[in-house]
Amino acid sequence: MAKQFASTGDMSEKTVSFSEVGPGLYAFTAEGDPNTGVIIGDDSVMIFDAQATPRLANLVIEKVRTVTDKPIRYVTLSHYHAVRVLGASAYGADEIIASDVCRAMVHERGQEDWDSEFGRFPRLFQGHESIPGLTWPTMTFETSMTVYMGNRRVDLIHLGRGHTAGDIVAWVPDAGVMFTGDLVEYKSACYCGDGHFSDWGDTLDAVKSFQPSAIAPGRGDALMGEAKVEEAIELTRDFLDSTYRPIEKVAARGGTLKEAWDACRAVCDPKFSDYAIYEHCLPFNVARAFDEARGMDTPRIWTAEKDRKMWEDLQG
Repeated sequence: MAKQFASTGDMSEKTVSFSEVGPGLYAFTAEGDPNTGVIIGDDSVMIFDAQATPRLANLVIEKVRTVTDKPIRYVTLSHYHAVRVLGASAYGADEIIASDVCRAMVHERGQEDWDSEFGRFPRLFQGHESIPGLTWPTMTFETSMTVYMGNRRVDLIHLGRGHTAGDIVAWVPDAGVMFTGDLVEYKSACYCGDGHFSDWGDTLDAVKSFQPSAIAPGRGDALMGEAKVEEAIELTRDFLDSTYRPIEKVAARGGTLKEAWDACRAVCDPKFSDYAIYEHCLPFNVARAFDEARGMDTPRIWTAEKDRKMWEDLQG
């Protein structure tokens, strides 16, 4: 078991990459830190996921300005998590777009999530003083929305529940490229603390049905080519199944959270212990899977206090 909670001990800077995943399409990645997508249209730019702070968002803007001087008109949020959204103010966008459910989740649990993630990820929240407050979407939709950036069409779609109840993807049909947010990760642990294990696999099938030629995932390297896309989707699926199935068995026999933790580690440690943020995610993943296996459909609202209590319970 890790001696330090979540990522409190991870203060090392990550190497940033800015990879072209299609014509005018880029993935800003940083060794397992949250990724940001960049979609350049004829007349403007769309950012897909905003980073945790304006400080980090400015690193994205620096990269964007190496490839275009077009205005950043849209910031699209794949979901509500603080590490994805609190940097949005830096872009000066005309519109902030998300799903209806995402906006509702900001209202329901946005401040609690900010406080919780601040305690888990001190490195990502350096410069937090410049965050003006919660990020509120200005445009929302239920299942799908199309944005035309000149001749470039971007389809924003809620394919189903997964990482959260309100995840969306951005599909750029002219290039066959998808920006998935945390629905798909590449050799980085899935954070499942607000997830829906029973639905996530079907949502991955929906991603797969588009047959993307490239994917910019939520974490990990940009994925170029159908073989790499397939690998990432199936690695994500295996991570989810390997987490949930042993915990489901413990819950079915009336076992304890600590027993669920031990059962999950027995399966997942040999396969995923070298994944980015594996130890960070594990306690939240176990707690959420245990809750879902016992019939709790809506994930608990995490707070800094609940984080610590859960961590203490898992340590016995």
